[in-house]
Parts: sequence; structure tokens; C-alpha cells
Amino acid sequence: MAATRYSFNGLLLALKTEEAFKQEFALFIVLAPLGFWLGQNDIERLVLVGVLVLVLIVELLNSAIEAVVDRVSSDFHELSGQAKDLGSAAVFLSLVLVLITWSVIIL
Repeated sequence: MAATRYSFNGLLLALKTEEAFKQEFALFIVLAPLGFWLGQNDIERLVLVGVLVLVLIVELLNSAIEAVVDRVSSDFHELSGQAKDLGSAAVFLSLVLVLITWSVIIL
């Protein structure tokens, strides 16, 4: 029960404080129902919605990386910058995956 509460607290925190997560969540709210409607079968529906959930997961992990880096030090360090850039790249790739997946299935 406590783990579930912590998970919901994390989601609420992201929705309150993380602008990118808010935007991606809004995209999810719009596109998930569309994915259920446009998918021709259960597998297509799962994939269309699944890649949207993946973006949210990756964004949460990126936000966690950024929080830890900021907690460790506010001083600039090359490795801190790399960690943040790599997390951002992961989010970017997950968004590219959404574009490719939706394009292939819809078109």
C-alpha cells in the first residue's frame, strides 16, 4: 500500500512541477483515446497507447535523474551535464518512437 501511495505521490509531483511531463501527459490524454479508436485490433491499440505510456515513463526517469544531479551539487560539472543531456536524449528518442509507430500504424 505504501509503495502505491509513493507512486501516486510521484505522479502528482510530476504533474505539479514538471512542465515537460505536463505537456506529455496532455498529449497522452488526447492521443490515448484516439489510439483506441484508430487501432484496428487489440495489438495495434496496445502499441499506439503503449508508446505514449513509454514517453511518460522515460520523462519520469529523466526528471528523477535531473533531481538527483541537482541535489548532489548546484555547481557545474561536465558529468552532471552529460547525465541531464542523456536523459533528455532518452525522452527525445521515446517521442521519435511515438511518431514512427503512429505513422506506420495509421498510414
